[in-house]
Amino acid sequence: MTEGLYVLLNTDKSLYASLFDFTDPWKIDILNFMEQNYMNDLTLEEMANYTGRSLATFKRDFSKISDLSPQKWVVRRRLEAAHALIQSGKQKVTDVCFRVGFKNLSHFSKAYKRLYGCSPIHSI
Repeated sequence: MTEGLYVLLNTDKSLYASLFDFTDPWKIDILNFMEQNYMNDLTLEEMANYTGRSLATFKRDFSKISDLSPQKWVVRRRLEAAHALIQSGKQKVTDVCFRVGFKNLSHFSKAYKRLYGCSPIHSI
């Protein structure tokens, strides 16, 4: 069997990846997925499903890349994007709020103030 593996590997070097890659090919990189979709209104179950994981596995894998829960990470990422847009001064605060994925202006304002120490209007 060992000799057979040597013959295969010497015949086609691309077989190394197929034979010795023990990652789960159906799993999508969580951080990349989250960066591309943080503005979308997705439930945790949908995020888990889209990345090829059960909800429990998604939460466990996510905890390996962030100290925040997935929900808190999404809120933080939305606030960071909103802060950058507000600082540019090109859009109204209300427009920014909804553009980055918040559904409630009051919640956005409170979360923004908690993170940045001032209301979004005073950040302009």
